[in-house]
Amino acid sequence: MNLVDRFLQYVKFDTQSDELTNMTPSTPGQMIFAEYLKEELEKMGLEDISLDNNGYLMATLPSNTNDSIPTIGFIAHLDTSPDMSGRHVSPRIVENYDGKDIVLNQNEEIILSPAEFPELLNYVGQDLIVTDGTTLLGADDKAGIAEIVTAIDYLKNHPEIKHGKIRIAFNPDEEIGLGAHKFDVDAFGADWAYTMDGGEIGELEFENFNAAVAKVSFSGRNVHPGYAKHKMINSMRIANQFIIMLPRWETPEHTEDYEGFYHLVSMEGTVEKTVLTYIIRDHDRDRFERRKKELEHLARKINHEFPNCCSIEIKDQYYNMREKIEPMMHIIEIAKEAMLGENVTPKVQPIRGGTDGAQLSFKGLPCPNIFAGGLNFHGRYEFVPIQSMEKASDVIVGIAKIVAERSK
Repeated sequence: MNLVDRFLQYVKFDTQSDELTNMTPSTPGQMIFAEYLKEELEKMGLEDISLDNNGYLMATLPSNTNDSIPTIGFIAHLDTSPDMSGRHVSPRIVENYDGKDIVLNQNEEIILSPAEFPELLNYVGQDLIVTDGTTLLGADDKAGIAEIVTAIDYLKNHPEIKHGKIRIAFNPDEEIGLGAHKFDVDAFGADWAYTMDGGEIGELEFENFNAAVAKVSFSGRNVHPGYAKHKMINSMRIANQFIIMLPRWETPEHTEDYEGFYHLVSMEGTVEKTVLTYIIRDHDRDRFERRKKELEHLARKINHEFPNCCSIEIKDQYYNMREKIEPMMHIIEIAKEAMLGENVTPKVQPIRGGTDGAQLSFKGLPCPNIFAGGLNFHGRYEFVPIQSMEKASDVIVGIAKIVAERSK
């Protein structure tokens, strides 16, 4: 089975994760997909294949040389985003893309247009896999899985390419922030790894946000509005006061690159009680800590005006993996060299989000992120150029070769 056939087969599996189930994996489709992959890896003849009850699948391609070579790993996630349905995905291939509008769904007038998505024009003349406009595609991260399996299959069938021991892993629930939580780093046993979970061709990332979630609760007092003067305390109005106290321009819609933000993701309220949920993001650890302290400071100001009205709970989610990667920058240089060897220009940039690699890095497995090739993730306009997927798979092979060559 070739790379494209694998990918088209993989996207048939409905693997949306769900943060409300409190199970691992959070949805049964992920385990069904993992079992399918386990059988495929067995047929390929890989070794040390394991699939635990939480849906973490691991396998080994043994070294084919007696040289002492570090064990490297490649990781991708099984789940797709809860943001849009991943059921009954119906992909099609747009061959030799001509730079014009792509009609995804004529009946519903859903069009993938370079007027709205100008990045399409970077792929004129290439072959694009798109959706039918009713679901996401699932390139995040089934493209990564297909690229890893294809690269490992290639290495296994080309013993003339010398490589060390290679570990691969496919994990559940990355999209709900839980992909690394039950990942057994010791059992994986790699010196370092790469997640194949980036976006467009060339992406290479070893910096991500420091992240926290804050729940800010406001207590009010309800009284009949006709007789409420000096009695009612409307928690929603106080919550609104809190919202406008935060810097207006430090929000996702006004920031880019290394700029952090406060992001109000939900607001639920009545007169008696209102809860705001924020996510806090910043690449710089000191600024990240200051952002958390600012929320606490504003809560105290609210309580000074409305005694005991406001309470706040802040929980860290993950940290910037740069501090764990910097002592091992050779693993970034290896990835760059592998990309350049495939005529891919490395685009080293910070992730304005998180990745399993960040959490894994803090668990003792340094793990930068490499492109998988897809664009417009998590929605109906998602697409992936076949040529980008092929390059990603070639980069995996290149990394294996370079690590072996550097160890001579």
